[in-house]
This record gives sequence, structure tokens and C-alpha cells, in this order.
Amino acid sequence: MSTTEHHNASHPGDHGDVAADARSILACPSSVSLVIEGEEHAVGADEELGLSDHRGTPTFLCPATSPVARAAATQRSALLTVTSGLGPRGGHERGDTLTLAGRLERTGFEQCDCCDERRHVVSLNLSFVLLAGPERQLRVPLEDFGSRRHHLNRGHLQRSVEHANDCHQDQLRQAIALGSGTRPGDVVGVRIARLSPADVVVQWVDSTGAHEQVIAFARTARDLTELGEMLRRGLHAGLC
Repeated sequence: MSTTEHHNASHPGDHGDVAADARSILACPSSVSLVIEGEEHAVGADEELGLSDHRGTPTFLCPATSPVARAAATQRSALLTVTSGLGPRGGHERGDTLTLAGRLERTGFEQCDCCDERRHVVSLNLSFVLLAGPERQLRVPLEDFGSRRHHLNRGHLQRSVEHANDCHQDQLRQAIALGSGTRPGDVVGVRIARLSPADVVVQWVDSTGAHEQVIAFARTARDLTELGEMLRRGLHAGLC
């Protein structure tokens, strides 16, 4: 047994933390690769994998013609490799890799709003999860990995912040202008600096200088849907 393996085996109480890290990586990947039984080449993110963490189950949203949808029709086995997108670029967490094995299954359909294309929802029914990094290699118990405690993990929080700051700048500026009584044109920029299930920290710059405000939510969010609702309500009520 290697030194790393002995260290890992002697700390059974670490499973919860390891599962939290693993779920966060699944929710916030940097790169994704899927090796499917019977397919010659791995499927990458550039082939519209549409990976998401659905309550601990890796879920793909893909065209009916994709190899993922075809494989799910016959429940073929697959190996999913996810590199971490957690933390800043170049940070130590970016060295972690999550490996998940299981069988692909069709679990539904979704209609694309922009092109009206019907897409398949495919789930990877897990049989194995491994978290590996420069100083650790740990098998994650499936029960811990799928625990409700990780339904709103820091990977989800990071992705939510990135999405809000990158894609909803106009809405954030409007909220700041309305709440602070500032002309929209005087709000130079807004960013969410920190987001937790219980509160959000908003920073902005206007004609009078730089500002920061901590807004507590009416209640602690328990999942992504509630987080979105709490964030919208919090920005409206907390800034007005």
C-alpha cells in the first residue's frame, strides 16, 4: 500500500469533505471527456455534451444524433472524466480530476427554445467515483456523493456568480440604479463578489465612488432553484 493510500484509508471521517469536493467539481468543470463502450473516440465538450450535476447524477443534454444519446438507448457503460474548474485559474484546485463510471440511460427530453430542436436528457447511472489530485487519490462512496447535503455545493455557487457577472450585467446595473437612486448611466460596473446559500455580497462603482453591500436572504437556499429565487428577491429588497 502506498503512503497516499494508507493516509486516505486511515481517515474514514473525511468522506463527507471528499464528497463535497467531488460534487463541486462535477458542478464546476474545466474540461469534460466521456469514453463510451463501443465508440472509437472519446466525446468532448465541443460535441455538445451539456453536462450538469442533477442532484449527484451526471446528466447530459444532447442532440438525438449524438453518440451519447445512441449509447443511452442501449444503456452502454461509460467513463466520465472531469477536470476541476474550481477556484481561480492556476489555483491548486485546478489540479484535481474526477472520474465517474456507470451506465448511460435516457431519462427524458427537452425542447430547445432557440432552435426548437428536441434534445435527449441522458443520465450516467453511477457505479464508481474517484477523486484524484497531486496529493490524493480517493474513492468516493456513492451514498456520500449523492447526499442532499451537496445539492447546493460551492461549484454551483461559483458557476452562479460567474453566470450573473458575465451574462446579467444589465440586470445587475438596473438593480443597483433602482436601489441606490442612481442614474443607470452613472453605474459604471457591478459584480457579485461572494455568494452563499444565506447571503450575497455586491460591489459596484458609480459616479460617487466604490461601494459594497452584504444582503442577507429571507431564508437559506436549499438548492439551485431556491438560490436563484433568493438572489433575485435579495437584490430587489436589499437594494431598494
